[in-house]
Amino acid sequence: MENKQFYYTGLELDMKVIKKNPPREFEVGFECKRLIKDCGFIEMKSNDQVTFTTESGGQYDVTRKDWGFYMGPSLNGRLSSFNLRPVLVKNRLNRFFMLLVEAGFDASFQKYLEEEQLSIISWMHTNNVLEQLERKVN
Repeated sequence: MENKQFYYTGLELDMKVIKKNPPREFEVGFECKRLIKDCGFIEMKSNDQVTFTTESGGQYDVTRKDWGFYMGPSLNGRLSSFNLRPVLVKNRLNRFFMLLVEAGFDASFQKYLEEEQLSIISWMHTNNVLEQLERKVN
């Protein structure tokens, strides 16, 4: 797999990327349908990391561990440096999801919440909120 950010030729990664060409397309949503394109798989070995990026410089890392996946960066640290805020939401079927909202897209996110009838349980990006949660759990 070639990556222009690597300076050494011949550097191979352990992960296996399987592209779906064409991507599998399917609709999601209740009243407001959205088309999702399933573009492929990334098969990772322990301690492999993939970084997802946005056009504006946002980054989100996922690291494969021998026990599962480490989803970083930290909620109250590096995420904010990439202009991303984590938020815990609940849908109408009582399913919970962690979403990341990019700075400058609050109006679009609010519209999505309304269209999908999602409720915000808690923003998860400040020390205060995370420490309150920690106290409640303990």
